[in-house]
Amino acid sequence: MALFSITTLGCKVNQAESESIAQGLQKFGWLPARDNGSADLCVINTCTVTRKASMQSRQAVRRAMRNNPGARIVVTGCYAQIAPDDIQTIRGIHYIVGNADKHKIPEIIESSGEKSFLYPVSILRDIHRERSFNHIPATTFSHRTRPFLKIQDGCDAFCTYCIVPHARGRSRSMAIEEVISGIHSLKTAGYREVVLSGVNLGSYGLDLSPRPVRLKDLLNRIRESKPMDRVRLSSISPLELTADIIERVADSDCFCHHFHISLQSGDDRILRRMRRPYTGSLFAERVRKIHEWLPDAAIGVDTLIGFPGETEEAFNKTYAMIEKLPVAYLHVFPFSAREGTPASRYPDPVPAKVIKTRCQKIRKLGNAKKKEFFGKFIGKKVAVLIETGMDRSAGFYQGITSSYVPVVLRGESRLKNTLITVRIEGLHENNALFGTLCSGDSF
Repeated sequence: MALFSITTLGCKVNQAESESIAQGLQKFGWLPARDNGSADLCVINTCTVTRKASMQSRQAVRRAMRNNPGARIVVTGCYAQIAPDDIQTIRGIHYIVGNADKHKIPEIIESSGEKSFLYPVSILRDIHRERSFNHIPATTFSHRTRPFLKIQDGCDAFCTYCIVPHARGRSRSMAIEEVISGIHSLKTAGYREVVLSGVNLGSYGLDLSPRPVRLKDLLNRIRESKPMDRVRLSSISPLELTADIIERVADSDCFCHHFHISLQSGDDRILRRMRRPYTGSLFAERVRKIHEWLPDAAIGVDTLIGFPGETEEAFNKTYAMIEKLPVAYLHVFPFSAREGTPASRYPDPVPAKVIKTRCQKIRKLGNAKKKEFFGKFIGKKVAVLIETGMDRSAGFYQGITSSYVPVVLRGESRLKNTLITVRIEGLHENNALFGTLCSGDSF
């Protein structure tokens, strides 16, 4: 009985791809290893969005080799695509597979059998030449109640700080019919919510032929067919979060009231230097529009702190903008220079200590925003998708609302993967809300 394990670092797209690889391996007879159990095959799906992510990817490779002596080791993902030479210095790796061929890993392993190769075998292609959307349909997600469906890959933006276009290639999209079919398949498999994910989700469909489409067109089809109880969008750029998209989400009860927007900076000079094609005022207008049409919507925001040339005044503009707007939570990233990007060569870096101080300050603001947002739901009834047990021996379970609010409540195992009505009683100590099940109410 051959066992495999997959270690995933990074974004939702990576997580979706790992689940697809796992399902492909199982079709060839491989079985997933138990948690902390040894495996005969270890796949490490890496990330390189920051230098820390690259370091963590190397650590994950070495840990897999140490914990699984004799296993075949496959390293894939963005770090494998960007820095294969660095990976080759780690002795004991069998395959280095770039993003263009990641979807072929099950076939690569199956065809290799017990053949003897000169390791490591590198399967790497120029990702910038890739024009097809590669996808292994997955209908089972081992540890998730809310599966990710990758509908877009790559990015054409080439922001001055970002390595991702070099790791993922040009923007490529799944055809609308395939998206609808994929959502239907997940619904048939028993899921109640799907998260539509992409490297640059807002550019969905622009590469499709015979005519390009836009994300709003896909949302129209989803709204018409309602293939899933709840459909959630992952991160999107302010420029691509048009009024049409906000309106479509507001007009249908199948879309989650949740937007995650990649602001990065509230200072227009820094945004231009980042090559971000919008202004702080456009971002603020989008946030206000969401709040106007969907007052209960969670609005999450990505910020990139300490970009070269970020003065105290520029940082304060970002802070003041977020402080004034109805933002629900923040993801705060300290700037990390990536070799090969223009920003890595800018002559005015911000000192590391200053970046750390600014990150601490804006994270504190983010925590206050989250607490304020959570407080708006106390005393209200909300629909909660039960995901997992927190302390099953005591009967505590956790779920998520349409507005991306985690809710803890007492319940039973039969509630997992069900949509139920919960009355919110107050704040929970574990960065969540506490609620009670409304008797007889379910969705």
